[in-house]
Amino acid sequence: MNLGEQTRSLIALVEADRERQCDAIRGEALARASALRRQAQAEARARVREAFEEERARMAAAIGAAQAHLQTLRRLNDQQRAAQVLSLAADRLPAELARRWGDPAARAAWVARVAAAARAALQPGDWRFVHAPGWSAAERDAFTRSAISGAGVRAVFEEDASLQVGLKVVASGNVVDGTLGGLLADRDAIGAQLLHLLEGES
Repeated sequence: MNLGEQTRSLIALVEADRERQCDAIRGEALARASALRRQAQAEARARVREAFEEERARMAAAIGAAQAHLQTLRRLNDQQRAAQVLSLAADRLPAELARRWGDPAARAAWVARVAAAARAALQPGDWRFVHAPGWSAAERDAFTRSAISGAGVRAVFEEDASLQVGLKVVASGNVVDGTLGGLLADRDAIGAQLLHLLEGES
């Protein structure tokens, strides 16, 4: 083998080694690039998932806030409506009570309720029935026979023109008040009962 052939053989050997090393470096670089690509894709997917979760949480919070605001508006609307209904009822109630006091059957039921409350709250003895105009002597006699007969009550009846409607029972310094003023004295309780009745109707 002459020098030229030896040189060519050595060059071929060096070239082969260089090719092998380049292939190894290329394979390593491709593997590293593939790993980096997979890592970048995984990180990108994680960022997208995180962004979706954040957006979902933001939307859920916004929906929750909107629902809470809507509930607040509904409550305010209900309260305003209730206040309007109660105001209207408060305006109409005296006239309605006057109408009922003017009706003999309603008046009899009214007097019976006041008497029942008086029997529960007052001791037997001398009772003074102070009543609005309109309760006739015949009605008072019938009431005495049916409602307080045998209850140990000695009834004295007194008409008071200043009372618009109703009656009150006075005994030993205590009063059971079924007059307009007495019935309307506790506006909160009346309002609660009216709202309860309206809710039952609706």
